[in-house]
Amino acid sequence: MDKRKFNERDKKNYKKYAERFAPKSNLVKDCISAFLIGGIICVIGQGIGDIGKMLGVNEENVKILIPCSLIVLSCILTGLGLYQKIAKYAGAGTLVPITGFANAISSISIDSKAEGLILGVGANIFKIAGPVIVYGTLTSVIIGVYYWILSFI
Repeated sequence: MDKRKFNERDKKNYKKYAERFAPKSNLVKDCISAFLIGGIICVIGQGIGDIGKMLGVNEENVKILIPCSLIVLSCILTGLGLYQKIAKYAGAGTLVPITGFANAISSISIDSKAEGLILGVGANIFKIAGPVIVYGTLTSVIIGVYYWILSFI
Protein backbone atom coordinates (compact mmCIF):
# COMPACT_ATOMS: atom_id res chain seq x y z
CA MET A 1 0.00 0.00 0.00
CA ASP A 2 1.27 3.47 -0.89
CA LYS A 3 1.61 5.37 2.39
CA ARG A 4 1.38 8.83 0.81
CA LYS A 5 -2.12 8.22 -0.56
CA PHE A 6 -3.19 6.66 2.72
CA ASN A 7 -1.83 9.61 4.70
CA GLU A 8 -3.43 12.22 2.45
CA ARG A 9 -6.81 10.52 2.66
CA ASP A 10 -6.47 10.25 6.43
CA LYS A 11 -5.54 13.92 6.68
CA LYS A 12 -8.61 14.96 4.68
CA ASN A 13 -10.90 12.70 6.70
CA TYR A 14 -9.49 13.92 9.99
CA LYS A 15 -9.81 17.55 8.92
CA LYS A 16 -13.50 17.02 8.08
CA TYR A 17 -14.02 15.19 11.38
CA ALA A 18 -12.29 17.91 13.42
CA GLU A 19 -14.19 20.73 11.69
CA ARG A 20 -17.50 19.17 12.79
CA PHE A 21 -16.51 19.41 16.46
CA ALA A 22 -14.42 22.57 16.46
CA PRO A 23 -16.13 25.57 18.04
CA LYS A 24 -17.09 28.22 15.53
CA SER A 25 -15.46 31.55 16.10
CA ASN A 26 -16.76 34.98 15.26
CA LEU A 27 -13.66 36.68 13.86
CA VAL A 28 -14.98 40.25 14.12
CA LYS A 29 -16.12 39.78 17.74
CA ASP A 30 -12.81 38.09 18.64
CA CYS A 31 -10.79 40.93 17.10
CA ILE A 32 -12.85 43.59 18.88
CA SER A 33 -12.53 41.77 22.23
CA ALA A 34 -8.77 41.35 21.80
CA PHE A 35 -8.38 45.02 20.84
CA LEU A 36 -10.46 46.27 23.78
CA ILE A 37 -8.88 44.06 26.47
CA GLY A 38 -5.37 44.66 25.12
CA GLY A 39 -6.13 48.37 25.12
CA ILE A 40 -7.44 48.22 28.69
CA ILE A 41 -4.21 46.51 29.80
CA CYS A 42 -2.21 49.29 28.12
CA VAL A 43 -4.44 51.98 29.68
CA ILE A 44 -3.83 50.42 33.11
CA GLY A 45 -0.09 50.62 32.47
CA GLN A 46 -0.41 54.24 31.39
CA GLY A 47 -2.51 54.97 34.48
CA ILE A 48 0.15 53.45 36.72
CA GLY A 49 2.73 55.68 35.06
CA ASP A 50 0.57 58.79 35.40
CA ILE A 51 -0.12 58.08 39.08
CA GLY A 52 3.59 57.55 39.64
CA LYS A 53 4.36 60.91 38.02
CA MET A 54 1.67 62.63 40.12
CA LEU A 55 3.28 61.15 43.24
CA GLY A 56 6.60 62.68 42.23
CA VAL A 57 8.35 59.57 40.89
CA ASN A 58 10.99 60.61 38.36
CA GLU A 59 10.69 59.61 34.69
CA GLU A 60 13.39 56.92 34.88
CA ASN A 61 11.70 55.17 37.79
CA VAL A 62 8.27 55.43 36.16
CA LYS A 63 9.69 53.45 33.23
CA ILE A 64 10.57 50.71 35.74
CA LEU A 65 7.33 51.03 37.74
CA ILE A 66 4.99 50.33 34.81
CA PRO A 67 6.30 46.92 33.68
CA CYS A 68 6.95 45.76 37.23
CA SER A 69 3.39 46.66 38.26
CA LEU A 70 1.89 44.95 35.21
CA ILE A 71 3.92 41.81 35.93
CA VAL A 72 2.81 41.72 39.57
CA LEU A 73 -0.84 42.33 38.63
CA SER A 74 -0.69 39.61 35.99
CA CYS A 75 0.80 37.12 38.44
CA ILE A 76 -1.78 37.96 41.10
CA LEU A 77 -4.64 37.57 38.61
CA THR A 78 -3.15 34.26 37.43
CA GLY A 79 -2.85 32.99 41.00
CA LEU A 80 -6.48 33.91 41.69
CA GLY A 81 -7.58 32.20 38.47
CA LEU A 82 -8.92 35.46 37.03
CA TYR A 83 -6.40 35.90 34.22
CA GLN A 84 -7.62 32.75 32.49
CA LYS A 85 -11.23 33.95 32.73
CA ILE A 86 -10.25 37.27 31.18
CA ALA A 87 -8.26 35.46 28.47
CA LYS A 88 -11.28 33.30 27.68
CA TYR A 89 -13.15 36.39 26.49
CA ALA A 90 -10.24 38.53 25.34
CA GLY A 91 -8.29 35.89 23.44
CA ALA A 92 -5.15 37.41 21.99
CA GLY A 93 -5.79 40.69 23.82
CA THR A 94 -4.25 39.24 26.96
CA LEU A 95 -1.08 38.42 25.09
CA VAL A 96 0.21 41.95 25.49
CA PRO A 97 3.82 40.78 25.77
CA ILE A 98 4.68 41.53 29.36
CA THR A 99 1.40 40.38 30.92
CA GLY A 100 1.09 37.33 28.70
CA PHE A 101 4.62 36.21 29.51
CA ALA A 102 4.09 36.81 33.23
CA ASN A 103 0.89 34.74 33.05
CA ALA A 104 2.69 31.91 31.24
CA ILE A 105 5.50 31.82 33.79
CA SER A 106 3.28 32.09 36.87
CA SER A 107 0.73 29.54 35.65
CA ILE A 108 3.42 26.95 34.89
CA SER A 109 4.88 27.64 38.35
CA ILE A 110 1.53 27.02 40.00
CA ASP A 111 0.91 23.86 37.95
CA SER A 112 4.40 22.46 38.68
CA LYS A 113 4.50 23.26 42.39
CA ALA A 114 3.54 19.70 43.42
CA GLU A 115 6.59 18.28 41.63
CA GLY A 116 8.98 20.26 43.83
CA LEU A 117 10.96 23.47 43.49
CA ILE A 118 13.86 22.13 41.41
CA LEU A 119 12.41 19.42 39.16
CA GLY A 120 8.93 20.92 39.09
CA VAL A 121 8.91 24.70 39.15
CA GLY A 122 12.54 25.31 38.16
CA ALA A 123 12.62 22.87 35.27
CA ASN A 124 9.23 23.75 33.86
CA ILE A 125 9.68 27.51 34.06
CA PHE A 126 12.67 27.26 31.76
CA LYS A 127 10.66 25.27 29.23
CA ILE A 128 8.65 28.46 28.79
CA ALA A 129 11.22 31.14 29.61
CA GLY A 130 14.22 29.49 27.98
CA PRO A 131 13.26 30.06 24.34
CA VAL A 132 12.19 33.63 25.11
CA ILE A 133 15.51 34.37 26.80
CA VAL A 134 17.54 32.70 24.04
CA TYR A 135 15.76 34.36 21.12
CA GLY A 136 15.48 37.69 22.92
CA THR A 137 19.23 37.69 23.57
CA LEU A 138 20.00 36.56 20.03
CA THR A 139 17.78 39.28 18.55
CA SER A 140 19.39 41.96 20.72
CA VAL A 141 22.86 40.83 19.63
CA ILE A 142 21.87 40.90 15.95
CA ILE A 143 20.33 44.36 16.30
CA GLY A 144 23.37 45.56 18.27
CA VAL A 145 25.76 44.34 15.58
CA TYR A 146 23.56 45.95 12.92
CA TYR A 147 23.70 49.34 14.66
CA TRP A 148 27.42 48.93 15.32
CA ILE A 149 28.01 48.37 11.58
CA LEU A 150 25.81 51.37 10.76
CA SER A 151 27.95 53.54 13.03
CA PHE A 152 30.84 53.09 10.58
CA ILE A 153 28.81 54.19 7.58
